[in-house]
Amino acid sequence: MGEQEGRIPEDTIGADYERVISTYYGEDPVTAIINLKVDTKEVDRLATQVSDFACVEDVFLVTGETDIVVKAMFRDYRMLKDFVVNDLANLEGIKDTVTLMVVTTYKERGKMKEGPK
Repeated sequence: MGEQEGRIPEDTIGADYERVISTYYGEDPVTAIINLKVDTKEVDRLATQVSDFACVEDVFLVTGETDIVVKAMFRDYRMLKDFVVNDLANLEGIKDTVTLMVVTTYKERGKMKEGPK
């Protein structure tokens, strides 16, 4: 049996993931928390550049595995994808990104959100 038999091609996995996420979020607004690993000497410049994007609500310089944490709001999943793939990818000094899409917000800016009834 060949090494590749029984394995799903990576491009199929990516397409399936894209289809599932697009279906789940559809045309609904998406809030994302984006963790940026950056070149340390560029952190102030990058934090300022990221802050300039209209979709970005908050930018934090943090300690630990991540250097900058960004909270951003998007009209839909496609706009989030475009922001990460095109806008962030074009900023020199970003080494890695991890994007977390918010599923449910329980408390935001000190205010409890209404739960499901």
